[in-house]
Amino acid sequence: MKRLSYIITTCLVLLSTLSIAQIKNAKTETAKVNGNCGMCKRTIEKAGNMKNEAQVVWDADNQRASITYNAEKTTIDTVLKRIAQVGYDNEKYLAPDEAYANLHDCCQYERKLKQSKTDTKSDEHSQHKPNQGSSHQGKHH
Repeated sequence: MKRLSYIITTCLVLLSTLSIAQIKNAKTETAKVNGNCGMCKRTIEKAGNMKNEAQVVWDADNQRASITYNAEKTTIDTVLKRIAQVGYDNEKYLAPDEAYANLHDCCQYERKLKQSKTDTKSDEHSQHKPNQGSSHQGKHH
């Protein structure tokens, strides 16, 4: 059984290497992408992958995606937006609530990134002073 697992893993690595080799002007970056399981891995990679344009390999253990893309055809932002649109928060984009809610139960990760971005927005607004009135106050048109 271990030998079969080793053979399958080796084949997958070789196949991913071949598809990355087809990406011209390749640039590789890593990004934090939330998820839980093998089903998440398939969905994240399918959303991010585009033939001859981008190749995503997501690691569930460290919650990071290695993204190789053709810098003349796309950007890492475009790839991360596609991943967010299918329900997976990442370091640059939050998944729409509806997309997250539609994920299978095992794929619904704890949304720490959403919470931290919400907290940051609250902190930013706590520095604002209340409006002391405006030039239109008390005037009737």
